[in-house]
Amino acid sequence: MIDGVEVVRHPRARVARLSVDPATGRVRLTVPKRMALAKAVAWAGEKAGWIAAQRAKLPQGRPFVDGAVVPVADRAVRLAWVEAASRTVALTSPRPTHHLGEGRGPWSRDDANPSMPATTPTSPRRRLGSSGDEEALLAAGDPGLRRGNGAGGGAEDLLTCGGPADQFPARIERWLRREALRVLAEDTAHYAAKAGVTVAKVAIGDPKARWGSCSGDGTIRYSWRLLLAPGFVRRATVAHEVAHRVHMHHGPTFHALVADLFEGDPDAARRWLRAEGAALHWYGRASSSG
Repeated sequence: MIDGVEVVRHPRARVARLSVDPATGRVRLTVPKRMALAKAVAWAGEKAGWIAAQRAKLPQGRPFVDGAVVPVADRAVRLAWVEAASRTVALTSPRPTHHLGEGRGPWSRDDANPSMPATTPTSPRRRLGSSGDEEALLAAGDPGLRRGNGAGGGAEDLLTCGGPADQFPARIERWLRREALRVLAEDTAHYAAKAGVTVAKVAIGDPKARWGSCSGDGTIRYSWRLLLAPGFVRRATVAHEVAHRVHMHHGPTFHALVADLFEGDPDAARRWLRAEGAALHWYGRASSSG
């Protein structure tokens, strides 16, 4: 076998095929059912240069370290590790913020759209997702989501955490996941109300192959990494999944409903995800092996 290459037998494959997943950096060798494995592996071994070239094209890893800047719902947020600070992650923003219990976060939706009603965490929900670990909707008062009040100023949003430095990345990711769940649940409630449907549950995970899914029981799951995407991309994805509460297919009536629900161009959001979505999976990772 080749180190670092996943070998998969596929009953419908006609030729051996090498691929590099842009979301994970994983190299896969797909082998036809009746092809000699040694032959396929030997062929793949000759493609080391091609594999290296493909890996060189992968997005850069963006680990959660002190000083890193992470896009969070259309805002650039700088991560700050302060050893003496509380271990509870705190967001401090120079702009006006809303407390968690008010149901609308500081970046849930564009402030330029006053026609979009604020929603509460108890509004109807749905969930989307696929593979990957999931988190159910958390209570609004979860202490892990404590926010600073912005006093003391500073020109940028800061996400601060103290404690042992080696625990900093995990604490930051947990905060981002919780914030993603809160924002996505709020977005889902907005579009569900607009569509006149109910959502049984909203959940998040970290799937690599899809950004959201809607099940027949009214559950919607999302990739938490949508929080890192531009707001119009996140909201278009939510509108897409909410529309599945009416149409469980991708026919013309479904796409017409998505266009009616979403206040922008859904095709633009899909194009962004196709072109840039893989890079979202590299936040929190140091390299292709991270």
